[in-house]
Amino acid sequence: MRMIFCADPWNVRQSEPMYADEIAVAEQLNVPFSLLNFEALVDQHNDTRALRRVDAADTPELAIYRGWMLKPEDYMLLYAALAERNLFLINMPLAYTHCHYLPESYDLTRDLSPATVWLRMAEIDNDDGQIDFDAIMQILQPFDDRPLIVKDFAKSRKHEWFEACYIPAASDRAAVERVVSRFIQLQGDDLAEGLVFREFVQLEPLGPHSKSGMPLTREYRLFFCDGQHLLTIPYWEEGSYDGELPPLELLSPVARRIQSRFFTMDVARQLNGTWSIIELGDGQVVGLPERTDIADFYQALIHTATLQLP
Repeated sequence: MRMIFCADPWNVRQSEPMYADEIAVAEQLNVPFSLLNFEALVDQHNDTRALRRVDAADTPELAIYRGWMLKPEDYMLLYAALAERNLFLINMPLAYTHCHYLPESYDLTRDLSPATVWLRMAEIDNDDGQIDFDAIMQILQPFDDRPLIVKDFAKSRKHEWFEACYIPAASDRAAVERVVSRFIQLQGDDLAEGLVFREFVQLEPLGPHSKSGMPLTREYRLFFCDGQHLLTIPYWEEGSYDGELPPLELLSPVARRIQSRFFTMDVARQLNGTWSIIELGDGQVVGLPERTDIADFYQALIHTATLQLP
């Protein structure tokens, strides 16, 4: 198994500081790793330069990327370039998109997820550059006056909660226009595919975030690999996580339907006691929560992940 980490953009011979703790554990566990020039991949689309410091394997070898989020087209480029070096990423390109873009997997998590609708930017971006809010308000009608959150297919602006994430009432056009416009502005060129609107459900609270003021909930991040549960980790670094852990007997059957070998499932419990799946993520590009025991994470991954050629 070979880990692929991002290099420091200022010195590609060194690792990106964000992943220093993971690299230290990989070294302790004798897990080989190589460094990827992320900027060459995503800004220049130059896979040769991006993988200049990635040696080819003599025989087919499993590779796991741990780095910044990639657009699906960039992930596809990385996957193909590594395969030419006999290194095969654990998730094929379709599997990456399946968990990276919420609408791709929503049908498999619908029964345990907040009600969700979405529109691609091509459907609401008028020729004059203005957003078609009539189309947005039409798709929001089933929510009546219930609160929503807005995100793109991959990410939200949850740390700008009241400014660019939370909509108090789906029927309040002024609020929808204000929050959506600000979200689009902040996302800029990083906006992924389109807009996703999700019903805001009342989850067990932890209190407000100490910096952003965003309301924190008792959320957990679960890691799965090849249908097996690896770890359950408290999502937030703040707050007390006493109480019931997420029920694997409820969540594991859903996890086994997900069309990805390595992914995360973020879950939380509603005030009425019902557990909800908040979102999925590709296991290679999600962050490890602050409370993660990194050694436990890598040991579980090493013992579970195997080479499976396409």
